Amino acid sequence: MLDAYPVSAICRYLKELLESDLRLSNMWVEGEITNLSRSQRGHVYFTLKEDAYQLRCVMFQRQHRGMPLESGAQVLTHGNLNFYAERGDVQIIVDFVQPAGVGARQAEFERLKTKLEAEGLFDEARKRPLPEFPMRIGVVTSPSGAVFHDICNVLTRRWPLTEVVLAPTPVQGADAVTGVADGIRRLNEDGAIDVIIVARGGGSTEELWTFNEETVARAIYGSGVPVVSAIGHETDYTIADYVADVRAPTPSAAAETVAPERVQISRNVEAMTNALIFDVRSRMNGGAAGLERSGQRLLASLPDVARHRERLTSSMRHAMSAARRAVERRDERVTGWSNQLRSLDPRATLARGYAVVQLRDGKQAVTSVSQVKGKAKLDVHVKDGKFPAEVSRQYGF
Repeated sequence: MLDAYPVSAICRYLKELLESDLRLSNMWVEGEITNLSRSQRGHVYFTLKEDAYQLRCVMFQRQHRGMPLESGAQVLTHGNLNFYAERGDVQIIVDFVQPAGVGARQAEFERLKTKLEAEGLFDEARKRPLPEFPMRIGVVTSPSGAVFHDICNVLTRRWPLTEVVLAPTPVQGADAVTGVADGIRRLNEDGAIDVIIVARGGGSTEELWTFNEETVARAIYGSGVPVVSAIGHETDYTIADYVADVRAPTPSAAAETVAPERVQISRNVEAMTNALIFDVRSRMNGGAAGLERSGQRLLASLPDVARHRERLTSSMRHAMSAARRAVERRDERVTGWSNQLRSLDPRATLARGYAVVQLRDGKQAVTSVSQVKGKAKLDVHVKDGKFPAEVSRQYGF
């Protein structure tokens, strides 16, 4: 009995076989567009034809973005080969279309540029200003070329206060893409770099191609430090230039862009110092004049002190005179009261020969004969003391 494979197993095997081939996952295919149609969702379906051979293609709406597609046009497409197992069809999922004849490298450049621009890597709003006075400048370039030497010369001449930190890397060849991306990453990890220059001297399109690679573009985009690109000559444009915060036409121009001119800074500081001195002097002179005017107004508004002093002196004399009269009147009243008290003093009466008799037991003054009984004990007070007495017999009236 023969072994039979189910259709699903064959379809899954073919899908895995085709989609695991790296040569078919990132490829350019040239041909003539036929059987062009569009779905309601905006997807575009067409066939690429060459002589008797043809391949089905689909371009989804998110990749299409209004790219011009016409039947009969000879185009260069980029995409991945896909096996649609449900129908047993092989098709190319296209993400970019370029008119044929442009060249593979230019087509790849336009494809990546369109892709990254759609993702926002070129947006001007995300690009950062460069630091005004950088103290540490990172440079990603080859250590052996003239580029690094030229950058250092310009920085030394313009802004000798800065420190240049080199992240050495090949700028062309098999290791260049990884080297440039790693250099940007290492300078970011330093933690004290103010700005990064990614630089390379002039060359052909092939020699500059490192800076058209997606890996380098995303490394620049992901940098936490502002990046200045300086690739080739003034007319050379790379993907790195579009992503960088600032593009300089040459490496030397990049150094001039990131570093202030110390001579001009000195002149600016001198001008600002002179302006500050002038302003301070003007303010001081104006303040002194204002102070003098204020002093004059203050003097004019002061009261007549002499007149007020005279009035105060007169008031004090009147007050003192009134106080003396009041004291004299009080003294007179006190003297009168004192005389009255002295006249009422019992001791004065005793001094004239009178005596005060008191019952010894009750301490009552004897003012009537009726108060005294026979044998009553008395105290007789005279001016210099007292002496006891006793009633010898009863008196009565």
